[in-house]
Amino acid sequence: METVRRSSFSWRNLPALLVCIVVCQLAGIVPSILTANDVATWYTTLQKPAFTPPSWVFGPVWTTLYLLMGIALYLVWRQGDRVALAIFAVQLVLNAAWTLVFFGMRWPAGGLAVIVALLVAIGATMVAFWRVDRRATLLLVPYALWVGFATVLNYELWRLN
Repeated sequence: METVRRSSFSWRNLPALLVCIVVCQLAGIVPSILTANDVATWYTTLQKPAFTPPSWVFGPVWTTLYLLMGIALYLVWRQGDRVALAIFAVQLVLNAAWTLVFFGMRWPAGGLAVIVALLVAIGATMVAFWRVDRRATLLLVPYALWVGFATVLNYELWRLN
């Protein structure tokens, strides 16, 4: 008879889960606040490719992605794999850095360099998470796909401007 692995989540774990989600959300919120003026002024003046999503799409997409990242982080954190957590931290820092470089410094070429490094770090995070909890890796798939799309968009913004 096969043993079914059940999630060991209990309400006692809720604070840790919430901390993981908040940490990820803050990685998006803080740089966004710091660069809000640049987004409202400089970014609006850029020539954009036809496939650029409307501005209102970015908030809900990133909020959802940070939520999924937080859940993935929680799944790995509770297993205590320090290497996987360190790799996750690197990609989270690169994620926040991209906003500061692209918007804050108004530097699409620098943003492109950061986002390519971010893609590599997301891939490394997914590999590291796979060893710990495959569900955590699967939760990062939409993030990897969106950042891949954002990389193409960043490239086109650099090329056009």
